[in-house]
Amino acid sequence: MKNLELQKSVLGSVFTNCYFLMNKETKEMIIVDPADSPELIEQKVLQMGGRPVAILLTHGHFDHILAANEVKEKYGAKLYACQEEEGMLMNSQLSLTSYKDANYVVKADVLLTDLEIFEEAGFRIQAIHTPGHTKGSCCYYIADENVLMSGDMLFYESVGRSDLPTGSTAQIVQSLHKLLKALPDETDVFPGHDCQTTIGHEKRYNPFV
Repeated sequence: MKNLELQKSVLGSVFTNCYFLMNKETKEMIIVDPADSPELIEQKVLQMGGRPVAILLTHGHFDHILAANEVKEKYGAKLYACQEEEGMLMNSQLSLTSYKDANYVVKADVLLTDLEIFEEAGFRIQAIHTPGHTKGSCCYYIADENVLMSGDMLFYESVGRSDLPTGSTAQIVQSLHKLLKALPDETDVFPGHDCQTTIGHEKRYNPFV
């Protein structure tokens, strides 16, 4: 990674990866999937010496969003999500946050379309719509850094579950093929749970290919 410092915290009841992407020069920071525990996220930000300017949501399930509102308010960060996920973010039954707080909804500042490119923290980021885990699941690709944030769509030698609201097994397999065809083998993949992988590794060993 050239200008990107990437760290993670594992947060919440199902051990979700919350990622911190910091520009080494400016110290501007992007937080991907603020899963839970705003106080632990704040500690990580302080430890890294970063200044959060954006929040990226890969999808709307409870275990990826439960600190989103608190983090957004604290830092004044702009919140991004796929436009197809707006309905889930605004519905605590669909997002499954209702088990904890029936009134917890998240409103995105920017709703992204498939393959849209935007800039935050000095990085050009491409949103790739990858439905299947949810209708509006999306991955974030930083080509200059060879990094993909895959959420719960792509895991190490696996894909995400598709039996939750708005999920689809056929779509998640299609999304997998879309990603593996489009991205270079050397792309580092950082999923929403468990360990990182690469596009090249998944081309060879992912049983859903």
